[in-house]
Amino acid sequence: MDSNKSDSLRCSNNNILTEEEKLTNNAKNEGGGLLKAAWWIAVIILLSKIAGFLRDIVVANYYGAGVVSDAYFYAYQIPALVLVILGGVGGPFHSATVAVFSKLVDDFNSKPKFEVKKLFNTFETFTMLLFAVFSLLCFFFPYQIMGVIINEGSPELLNLAAYHLKIMSPIVFIGSVMGLYYGILVTYKKFLLPNISPSLLSLGIIAVLFITKGDKTGYFLALGTTIGAILQLLVQMPAVVKIGYNFKPSFDFFKNKNFNEILELLFPAFLSSTIGQLGVYVDMFFSSGLKEGSWTAYGYANRIFQFPVGMLLTAILVPLFPLFSRLVAKNDEDGVRHYFQKGVGTLIFAGTYLMTVIFVVRTDAIRLALQRGAFDNEATIVVSEILFFITLSIIPYVFRDSATRLFYSFNDSKTPFLIAMACIALKCVLNLLLVKPLGINGIALSTTLVTLFNATTLGILLRKKIRIGYTRLLSNVFKIIISGTAAYLAGYLVSAGFSHFIEWNFITGIIKLILIGLSMLVVYGLCAYFTKIEYLNDLIERIKNRGKVHEG
Repeated sequence: MDSNKSDSLRCSNNNILTEEEKLTNNAKNEGGGLLKAAWWIAVIILLSKIAGFLRDIVVANYYGAGVVSDAYFYAYQIPALVLVILGGVGGPFHSATVAVFSKLVDDFNSKPKFEVKKLFNTFETFTMLLFAVFSLLCFFFPYQIMGVIINEGSPELLNLAAYHLKIMSPIVFIGSVMGLYYGILVTYKKFLLPNISPSLLSLGIIAVLFITKGDKTGYFLALGTTIGAILQLLVQMPAVVKIGYNFKPSFDFFKNKNFNEILELLFPAFLSSTIGQLGVYVDMFFSSGLKEGSWTAYGYANRIFQFPVGMLLTAILVPLFPLFSRLVAKNDEDGVRHYFQKGVGTLIFAGTYLMTVIFVVRTDAIRLALQRGAFDNEATIVVSEILFFITLSIIPYVFRDSATRLFYSFNDSKTPFLIAMACIALKCVLNLLLVKPLGINGIALSTTLVTLFNATTLGILLRKKIRIGYTRLLSNVFKIIISGTAAYLAGYLVSAGFSHFIEWNFITGIIKLILIGLSMLVVYGLCAYFTKIEYLNDLIERIKNRGKVHEG
């Protein structure tokens, strides 16, 4: 009897082990697939950012940093809200579509069912009607809309911005539809088009400016932007139709339960997405009375900042976000704590190196990339100063984005939203205090201070959800700051020595940036090794894993 029980127990244990092994293998496969998807998304986004960077070079060459470029960038913020924030990948239309359609589609290899297609048509009809109204408002009342944003600008600035908005008004309609298309494609695991198509906007601008050689009003710049947005939409349509979604107007707005579910998801996501954009409108309001070209310079500095930092966040947080969600669902606090510390620590470790490099090379890099044509040395200095203040926000910036995703993993979007609302109020106060004495640099500094407030508040409130173990994290951050300081000094000495002995030109400028970057990397890595910063090995291992996934 005991022998039978023992055999039975042994068999049971073997079954349990087999199930555990299956779960482990499934987790590994899921993680590998997730890593592979994240890797390719990061590569695709990098290509889009490169296209955007080339666009900035071309625009700077033709328009520099003056009243025309200011008018364009003021006007573009309206369609950008729909095109990038609302309609882009990760925007509320995309997110709501993925959330609902992924539950309704059983077989991704078959044509969609009638009910699913009807939901698609209902949502697209609703979206087109709603944003057609907004698009028409931008077309017929551009002067009044820009008059609200441009507070103290010159009549020339206001008139130019109004006409730019009129030219770009179709983008308001296009962007909302594109969000739905992005959502459908991502639902069917078609990642390439949604992530590569934003580069078409940049290519549209570049093509129009090369053909027309620019103009004194910037109207061709606005026209190129509209053409680029149309190309973005057109490249999505055949792929969506191929899946089986042919658009036919449907006005089933009140009886369709799934459509109501989309709206329920859409409203809070819409608020969360637009709250950040409100901060941009606050900055536009305060900058409109400053020296011509100030807002253009701020935009260039912000995009330069976002280029490496955005890639860093994408590469690390994309695979971590779903992992947070799974661990929270399992009530695995140790796992959440472990991966949050690793993720945030790695971001801070890599971000600090980026920060020190930007501090050293920012002026030379801007001169190398943008200073030609209408973009002169004065514009380079202005952008460089703004970039310095924005770059101070790297550490709180990466922590804020990490903490926000952890709140979302706990199904808590209310806390980040309320903090973001408080940040808008703080932004107004800081701009009032800082813009007058510091000009456009005051807006950059207020952005950094608001980001610090946001990150600190999220970090404090996060302790109500889970004990993170900040002592260990701060201990490593202290070592990271020491390593960063040593790297900065090394880069500064190399930069000063190079400039003293070698005359600047395009080729020597590239060599200078490479030498500074490599010397700082060596010093930073050695200091991290000797101070035993644990994230060094984590980052090396992550790079190795990505290389293996890429080879596979």
